[in-house]
Amino acid sequence: MNKKALVVISFGTTYPDAMAAIEKIEQRLHGAMPEYDLFRAFTSGMVIRKLQKTQGITVDNPEQLLLRLVQRGYDEVVCQSTHVINGVEYDKMCEQIGGQAQHFSSIKLGKPLLSEAQDYIDCCKVVMQTVPAPAKDEALVLMGHGTDHFANGAYSQLENSFRSLGYERVYVGTVEGFPDLDYVLGRLAKHEIKKVRLMPFMIVAGDHAQNDLAGDEEDSWKSVLEQKGYQTEVLLQGLGSLDGICDLFAEHLEKARAL
Repeated sequence: MNKKALVVISFGTTYPDAMAAIEKIEQRLHGAMPEYDLFRAFTSGMVIRKLQKTQGITVDNPEQLLLRLVQRGYDEVVCQSTHVINGVEYDKMCEQIGGQAQHFSSIKLGKPLLSEAQDYIDCCKVVMQTVPAPAKDEALVLMGHGTDHFANGAYSQLENSFRSLGYERVYVGTVEGFPDLDYVLGRLAKHEIKKVRLMPFMIVAGDHAQNDLAGDEEDSWKSVLEQKGYQTEVLLQGLGSLDGICDLFAEHLEKARAL
């Protein structure tokens, strides 16, 4: 009998509470393909090592997991990335999957969250169904991860997608790229904002969300904004906790499956 595997591949997290967002996506995808056995892989070696060392939890990277599936006799594999952009981690994942593809009669891969122009619009709509539209003196600030990979341009496209839908006071910054916090501060000053809602634009509300965005340290985004006189409110939830985002990943999965 043909053995089928659904492999959901995430960056990963070491925060137990944040893990619920990944689990929610996994269960939504498995619900769309119940005839496939569900498996999990992480792309972050740092996360994998820390989970093993501090919590005794073992999670394979994509290459390790595919090798295990070969050994267990799986023949057909559908993979779905839960990465936000087509960046470094996604490239690494594709390389690992490609290196094992010859072992399967069929292996397919669903795209990250922001891959096509419509994905950006769809994500904006999901976020604005979750967060109140900013009043005249309010702004919503989303924190993305950021990267030196050329895919970092996705964050500027995301902000412009919000603007195209009429949300002039939704701003997107990143921890490790441009646009950064200084960019966001410039936008806030220009539009005479008084209150700022902060939300991670990441699959999980993990380390960056807990510390860089909402932490009590003086260099967190929340602290910097409050030092500059802004009233802040933190919406500490990962994108994976939103039903609409899970549905978008399910759509990507279905497209991959149909190829």
